[in-house]
Amino acid sequence: MFELHHFVLFTLVVASSHAFLALPTARLASRVSTLSSSDPLTPAFTTPSTLASLEVAEIPSYQDKESPKVLGGIKIGLRKLVVVTGASSGLGRECTRELVNSGKYFVIMAVRDVEKGKAVAKKFNFPENSYTVMKLELASLQSVRDFVANLKAFKSARPLTHLVCNAAVYLPKDPKPSWSDDGYEMSMAVNHLGHFLLVNLLLDDMKKAKGARCVIVGSITGNSNTVGGGLVYPRADLGKLKGMEQGGKQPIAMMDGKNYDGAKAYKDSKVMNMMTVSELHRRYHKSTGITFASMYPGCIAETQLFREKRQWFRKIFPLFMKYVTGGYVGEQEAGQRLAQVVDDPICSKSGVYWSWNGGAQTVGRYDKSGKPKGAGGSGGEIFENQQSDAVQDRETAMKMFDLSYDLAGISEKDRMKGSSD
Repeated sequence: MFELHHFVLFTLVVASSHAFLALPTARLASRVSTLSSSDPLTPAFTTPSTLASLEVAEIPSYQDKESPKVLGGIKIGLRKLVVVTGASSGLGRECTRELVNSGKYFVIMAVRDVEKGKAVAKKFNFPENSYTVMKLELASLQSVRDFVANLKAFKSARPLTHLVCNAAVYLPKDPKPSWSDDGYEMSMAVNHLGHFLLVNLLLDDMKKAKGARCVIVGSITGNSNTVGGGLVYPRADLGKLKGMEQGGKQPIAMMDGKNYDGAKAYKDSKVMNMMTVSELHRRYHKSTGITFASMYPGCIAETQLFREKRQWFRKIFPLFMKYVTGGYVGEQEAGQRLAQVVDDPICSKSGVYWSWNGGAQTVGRYDKSGKPKGAGGSGGEIFENQQSDAVQDRETAMKMFDLSYDLAGISEKDRMKGSSD
């Protein structure tokens, strides 16, 4: 009865939260919430639950190409090279902090705002000669290509050992879609297509590294076998991928070809992220040796997305996630979890969706400590989580992957040949 009571409370809060969203949001209509990873537990709360600090700002068109950096006096030594997208805030920042402080990694902070990235590194006392900041606009396929060219010029012949695809945008309340430089709906462009192109452009380089890993941050909202993904509408649903088949460009906003829904667009993009990991594993793990993985770090409820909400809401939501659902995890711990997937020998297995403290398939159960356990929140050990049937749909995943080649502008000759090709 106790657990049922909390589940009912959870449902009531979700149902009533549309009223919360009626609070001042007009200013967000033409703006983008730029996250360092992804996971709105519910569209009701409009929060990416895996992320903490994020910006709410304009995403400008890609115009200022960054000049290639020179390695110069930086001595990398035996450290491994890792790229982290969205490294200037939230989950990406905390993961970067863990990696640079370990002394084992040199991190390329791939960010939209280079000056902000530098300021963050200084503020959080990243060790000198442990990182560099490079420009990456995931909303522009040309920017992704420029970033890869600059990265290769910077690192010279040294192969990239780790790639962390973490950055994301979440636009649940925009009444109309925003469009990328290339004409794609913004959530799909940044969360999926930008990272899809980035990974594919770096595969040939990463296969030269020993113990290479590619991690794409997943989401419970894309898994229909979880509370956040199965009980909270709209659910992720790629359908028959009619939108992608039709080219996926403006005015087509949804990959299933249906009417635009910002919350669903985000969830669909996260399903595609996790499908991408599965397909990368099936196609390229054996031939490249690269470990491909996804993960869910938990719900970070203290996010700047709520800075325009009333004070009582910003206070209650983290408490609700911590003591009722049990899904809460602090920003620093979430970063440690992502860094664990990058570094821990346990995580060398490819094709895995990693989680902690239960699979978030139920509201947390209280144990002797007096805190809810089992909902993916703070504490617990890492384990191989089970993805939903929709995410594991091989036919749809293969079709999505092949169509993504076309949408991302990857020609036949530039596609790496894998075991299933």
